[in-house]
Amino acid sequence: MNDVETGLKLLISYNVDLDDAQGYYEFVLGKYIPEMQGMGLEMSEAWHTAFGEYPNRLIGFVSQDGDILRDVLEGETWEELTEELSNHVTELDYKVIPYKLGFQI
Repeated sequence: MNDVETGLKLLISYNVDLDDAQGYYEFVLGKYIPEMQGMGLEMSEAWHTAFGEYPNRLIGFVSQDGDILRDVLEGETWEELTEELSNHVTELDYKVIPYKLGFQI
């Protein structure tokens, strides 16, 4: 991102279903991330929580253009990707926040 001051970040948190870890990784790496990037979002981070009462995954995508992010979240592809992701994870949640460099929750 060139102008991070005006960017937005989409944070997606969830717990990976350990009984379906292989299916999760195949979906996220083979379809989810490439399709999100194809819609104009840039993956900014992926975090794993090893200990504590937090979701064990937090991934972030950024966009300089709020219209692009709004189009993604209102689109049919987002709904399909979210539904398919929910087959591999629990406690799926997301939010949009102003972009700042570094870890955000």
